[in-house]
Amino acid sequence: MNKTRYTFEKSKSEELVPAIINENKNPSPLHSMIDPKKEAQRLIAANGKGGFTVLLGLGGGYASEAALELDSSFVLVIDFDKESVEKLLAAKDYSRLLKNERFCLLTDPSNNETLDFILENYKPALHGGLKMIPLRTRTEHDINNFENAAKAVQQALDIVTGDYSVQAHFGKRWFSNIIRNIKFYEEKANNKLTENILKNKTEEAAIVAAGPSLDCQINSLKKLKSRGVFIICTDTALGALCSNNIEADAVVSIDCQHISCNHFAGINLSKKIPLFLDIASPPPLSRFDSFSPVLCSSGHPLARYIGEVWHPFPHLDTSGGNVTYACLSLAETLGAKRITLFGADFSYIGASSYARGTYVYPYFSNRQIRTSSLEAKFSSFLYRSAFLAPENEEQTYRETSSLRFYRNKMEEKISAMEAQVFCEKGFGAPIALKKNNQPPRTSAKREEKHDAPKTTIGGIEFLSEYKNDIAALPQAKEKENYFFRLNLKEKRIFTTLLPLAAFIRKKNADFDSCETIETVKRFCIGEIEKVLE
Repeated sequence: MNKTRYTFEKSKSEELVPAIINENKNPSPLHSMIDPKKEAQRLIAANGKGGFTVLLGLGGGYASEAALELDSSFVLVIDFDKESVEKLLAAKDYSRLLKNERFCLLTDPSNNETLDFILENYKPALHGGLKMIPLRTRTEHDINNFENAAKAVQQALDIVTGDYSVQAHFGKRWFSNIIRNIKFYEEKANNKLTENILKNKTEEAAIVAAGPSLDCQINSLKKLKSRGVFIICTDTALGALCSNNIEADAVVSIDCQHISCNHFAGINLSKKIPLFLDIASPPPLSRFDSFSPVLCSSGHPLARYIGEVWHPFPHLDTSGGNVTYACLSLAETLGAKRITLFGADFSYIGASSYARGTYVYPYFSNRQIRTSSLEAKFSSFLYRSAFLAPENEEQTYRETSSLRFYRNKMEEKISAMEAQVFCEKGFGAPIALKKNNQPPRTSAKREEKHDAPKTTIGGIEFLSEYKNDIAALPQAKEKENYFFRLNLKEKRIFTTLLPLAAFIRKKNADFDSCETIETVKRFCIGEIEKVLE
């Protein structure tokens, strides 16, 4: 690391300006020698709006002060060389910045420390956008460190942005489904069934997805079924199995959208089988007579909170974003040592999106009209997302960015699992089955350990207490770090509202953090009151 030597000079506006002494012993001022404050204001304004500002280089702190004054709800400064930073702090009064709850200075952070700080503190629903501004004279003196820091910030931003886009789309539906499922759980919960399923471990499991390759894999699946292999079926593939007289041992559904109910339409089973549901799944799924519902806790902060303070639902890892990934998580929970994937194409084969017997066939067939034929509907469904360019001329499958993302997440999880995972031969995008024994990095905050819930209250009482806790959250004020004001209990409550806050912020782009927070609180209280009534 380059040692940074500073000298200090007064600008014409009587402000103290630090200057780096270069190799030729010539001082290079970090700010304008005319008026560093006005220069800083122009710099912040020129980089557009962004409630979360990352500044590369501390300098005289003028850019930080301008960001906090103009439009930033939080400012993070990253700088290197602890001794040089100490010299800055000794030469100039930075107390206004250091005492500000919306300001943080990271000195000599590793890439992982920078990444983790952004993941834990940047809340797009509250802060809006993130902008990163280098203090050029400072960063040019230590290019390698600042470039690595910028890459870590960008990596964190990519993760947060991906999560935020999903939250902004589903945040409202997640919340509404969860609170209704809590009420239903008290009425139809079968705790004994859940305990028996999770205690009866299985050595071998087959996971059945709904890709087109399933059509040619059915016979192989029947052979495994005859040997007593535990069959875990995605909700999408359920119709295909039933049409081939194969009965699954468990079904998994994680989609919060009501269209997922179509997977179960017309399904008749000889016995009730466990239906593992994300607690944010549509409430009607819990009421199907052909299944025994098992509510599971996913990565939603409200689901985690419920498990901490009220009822510890079984955990189902849904971070991969698709139901096949969740099935893999269930197989892992059941202790399977050998897992075979069927229909896991993560791509379109020829002109097919799903195996025969899945919901899309009767769904489109019932909706075709003379001006919109069945073929037209399948074509529209197939081409709703742009295809990625094929890797070679012989490639017979087609991928979209979403399908490739799902496949990459599956590969990441498989690589860290103890179980042996195999893929039945098909025609889709090949899944890499390499092992690296490294747990996949997720965007979720580190899991905190909590004692098992000791409460004996029912679901209605829990919802009533939760509503009161939301109402008791302090009112948001302008230009404050809202999270900083909250005590531990309030932070846990408010965190459960963040996915809904993302939805509210997307629908109301002109809202600031205060309007977003207060709107979210009113909506949640209103929704809970509907359920309680």
